[in-house]
Amino acid sequence: MKSIKLLLTIIITGTLLSSCTAIYEDSFENNYQNQISLESIVTEYDLWYIDYHRTTGNGDIPYVSKAFTLSFVNGTLYANNNIVDIGKTGNGFGIDVGTYNTYNGLLETNHDLDGANDFDVTVISNNEIRIYNNRQNVSYYLIGYQTNQFDYDKLFYENIEYFLQEYVAWEKVTTNGGVANAFDNENYLAFTPENITTFYSSQDGFGTKVDYIDWSYVGGYEIYDVTDYEDLKILTLNYDSGDTEEFELSVINDGRIELYNVDSQTTYEFSGRGFIQYLKGAKSKKEAKDIVRNDGRKRTKVERKTKNRRNLK
Repeated sequence: MKSIKLLLTIIITGTLLSSCTAIYEDSFENNYQNQISLESIVTEYDLWYIDYHRTTGNGDIPYVSKAFTLSFVNGTLYANNNIVDIGKTGNGFGIDVGTYNTYNGLLETNHDLDGANDFDVTVISNNEIRIYNNRQNVSYYLIGYQTNQFDYDKLFYENIEYFLQEYVAWEKVTTNGGVANAFDNENYLAFTPENITTFYSSQDGFGTKVDYIDWSYVGGYEIYDVTDYEDLKILTLNYDSGDTEEFELSVINDGRIELYNVDSQTTYEFSGRGFIQYLKGAKSKKEAKDIVRNDGRKRTKVERKTKNRRNLK
């Protein structure tokens, strides 16, 4: 009789524990006195930043790929899908995009557009989890933050290519210094998610309605990190006609950017027009490259061929 009671106790205890806990990494499990519920894990932090470049697997959950942060609050699923106004929208949580529950030991989500998806949750460290969807065979890595500790500015620069895509067009509003050059004549830029990095430019007059802009030129663009500078990027425009323009890119605010032309030493400011909410498709896993910048405005350039100027209207 004692052996039967002991067996029943083991079975019941095992069932209860498996129904309310997440999966833990062996190396991290030793640091915990007791395992805590999955609900406590996902609600421990206000924001879960999606470290998308670490994503593994061959599948995709669209609403996760589109988001920069996720939040789990009393059964409601929130997401920051845009860089513009991040930190302000929904008091920093973003917008309500669906519901979730953790009752059966899985993170079950029901997104308003993408429908139901379940995730196994693995605790990596005290503020990091991995969520895995078996059906799509994809894992996402999430890093937890409280809203009052989250570096929204850093998020801007880590995902700046997506920020550039959040306006239909960028209109040139000021031109300062430098020598006359071909880019002086281009008044509009557009950065699209098609083919990962495609840009357009136009010479249309200031004040042209964005729907009527004649996009005269097209090409591919690349964004590079600058070593030791967290608030500066290098933007290279590679025109299909063969020309290349290179700029130091900095963000003035979430509606205005500054481009410093490396060759002509001209500074341009562009203002975003036609904000696009929730536009992105799946984020790319493009690797950033580093460029070393010297003191002042002088920078060691990447070696490149001298290309002919494009013919302008």
